[in-house]
Amino acid sequence: MRRSRQFHYPYRSLPGPLLLRYEALAVDTESALHRHPWGQLAFVESGSMAFAVEGEPLFAPPGYAAWIPAGMDHTSHNRREAKCRLINIAERYTPALPAAPGIVRLHPLFLAGVEDLFDRGIEIPDTPADRRLARVLIDKLLATPMLQRFVPHSDDRLLGPILDALQHAPGDNTTLEEWAQRVHTTERTLSRRCRDELGMSFSQWRQRLRFQQSIPLLELGRSVQQVSAQMGYASASAFIAMFQQFSGTTPQKFRQGKKG
Repeated sequence: MRRSRQFHYPYRSLPGPLLLRYEALAVDTESALHRHPWGQLAFVESGSMAFAVEGEPLFAPPGYAAWIPAGMDHTSHNRREAKCRLINIAERYTPALPAAPGIVRLHPLFLAGVEDLFDRGIEIPDTPADRRLARVLIDKLLATPMLQRFVPHSDDRLLGPILDALQHAPGDNTTLEEWAQRVHTTERTLSRRCRDELGMSFSQWRQRLRFQQSIPLLELGRSVQQVSAQMGYASASAFIAMFQQFSGTTPQKFRQGKKG
């Protein structure tokens, strides 16, 4: 049975540069629709969460954080137990951050600073040293590239149908050259459109798709071998290496809710 969870903040505006919260979420929990006047990073420590921001889906896989701009209605849902760190960023800093929702792979320096604050039980950095640390973390976030979607899409007349087909069959190992023949173009043309439209190569895009689509299968209890085969990998070891590259942990540890 799906649980509903309310998020309450006793502030109309943040009293410091950051406000940090830790949330342990039970299986199948959905947050009530809400908004706040500050920006928020939601970093899933274990498990995974799907967000909807202004009605649009936003998926933050393990190792990534969801960015929710100030004033936007949003909700979240997790299929299984999840541990989430919410990093709320004061209004005076958010104009420099993206105005659109997105996801971000957080820099190790940012993660180390946040870990230090959480380990010391700091909710609001209020000493001079902690406020300086908070501003360093915000500066590091400002310098970190942000993506609108983990798996980008394109409506390009040649590329779009290929991406749609792979969304329904991520284990399809058809090469880019073979796809080019099917849509009556050249591999070079498709490769260029991947770079222009997606910001990455075809193989990088397919890896991202496979990583994203493997997560719900692992959460449903499928074995690593089963998921590996369904995602088109010739061996489980190749799938594990890909999963660890994106998430920083193995599929087995992810299912157990452990860090890498």
